[in-house]
Amino acid sequence: MEPSEIVVGLDIGTTKIVAIVGRRNEFGKIEILGMGKSESFGVARGVVQNIDKTVEAIKTAVAEAETKSGVDIKTVNVGIAGQHIKSVQHRGIKTRSSVDEEISQKDIDSLIEDMFRLVMQPGEQIIHVLPQEYIIDSEQGIKNPIGMSGIRLEANFHIITGQMAAARNIYKCVEKAGLEVSELTIEPLASADAVLSDEEKEAGVVLVDIGGGTTDVAIFQDGIIRHTAVIPFGGNVITEDIKEGCTIIKSQAELLKIKFGSALASENQENEIVSIPGLRGRPHKEISVRNLSAIIQARMEEIVEHVYYEIKNSGYEKKLIAGIVITGGGAQLKHVTQLVEYITGMDSRIGYPNEHLAKSNEDITSPMFATSVGLIMKGLEKLDKQNRKNLTTASSSTIKGHSKDKSSGFFDRLKSFFDEDTAQQ
Repeated sequence: MEPSEIVVGLDIGTTKIVAIVGRRNEFGKIEILGMGKSESFGVARGVVQNIDKTVEAIKTAVAEAETKSGVDIKTVNVGIAGQHIKSVQHRGIKTRSSVDEEISQKDIDSLIEDMFRLVMQPGEQIIHVLPQEYIIDSEQGIKNPIGMSGIRLEANFHIITGQMAAARNIYKCVEKAGLEVSELTIEPLASADAVLSDEEKEAGVVLVDIGGGTTDVAIFQDGIIRHTAVIPFGGNVITEDIKEGCTIIKSQAELLKIKFGSALASENQENEIVSIPGLRGRPHKEISVRNLSAIIQARMEEIVEHVYYEIKNSGYEKKLIAGIVITGGGAQLKHVTQLVEYITGMDSRIGYPNEHLAKSNEDITSPMFATSVGLIMKGLEKLDKQNRKNLTTASSSTIKGHSKDKSSGFFDRLKSFFDEDTAQQ
């Protein structure tokens, strides 16, 4: 196997912006060539709120990644998150003219294109159309219908939508930083690629990515994505609670959470005390570690309750054999798996993105980089699809979804909006 082309993942998060440069090596593993990270000041709850600050942060992260990897970065694979991301299930039907002709990739493409024509709420656009299973002449549960015969071709689709304005702002920030967007991917899908195994997706699993501003949920069963949701709060709300509850400044609250925080108050001794220096010569402040954990536990319980609501809402609660996989920065909180198991009654583990990496780079294997690693994997997947298509038309029969990258319908519209803006300036 030849080493692949170089791909860059750009995760525009609420607390940090990360650019990771990687490629697939000859053994099929992902080799990280360099990483850049900067603090994110212009993003709140996964949505861009200050374009200039976000552009500066992107430039800083990309410049650091360029220096470490020795690669000149031009195009990036970007993640999109935020409360505006929603998902719906929909069934598409296509009646074919001949029973003798085999079902081809063209039939699947036209079925998926029909899904992109669904009428959405004002301002909303379809970002991803993900085929779940196909039905041919009422024969259900078909994973790949290409080459089969039948008149009536149906499919169940998982459709992910988002606000056009939020996507345009992300696109604008990346363009202003002097980069080109290769692909926009929903962040829970990227994180899922990085930390979940195929066996887990087959058995039924919930991915919970606890970020700074949002908590992303993706539910898989039988190897197919069944449900996605974005909960509009994450680790930053916990920090705010600590700041208010202990009457300290935000930077101290964040440090306390990272160093001494726990998701279960009962796991801490009552006599454990942390001393915090006072501001400008004021006396030191003493904080009980148990009280600190009680504040964290209250908010974490709320986040997990929201996640559990989404699991029940999906209708797959009883079919998730592999339980819950927690990733993102919030997964680094002590005793978080115990709290999740206590509330949901489901097995849980921490998801590390090191399974697909060539060598364990200490920095990258933290759960907080799951989305960034996943974005590289999505970029490589897109390259593979293009290469397969270029090799022969026959080999494209292995593609279950659209033979082209059909999230580009949304993408082309973004580009045309942006081109119009620049033409008017």
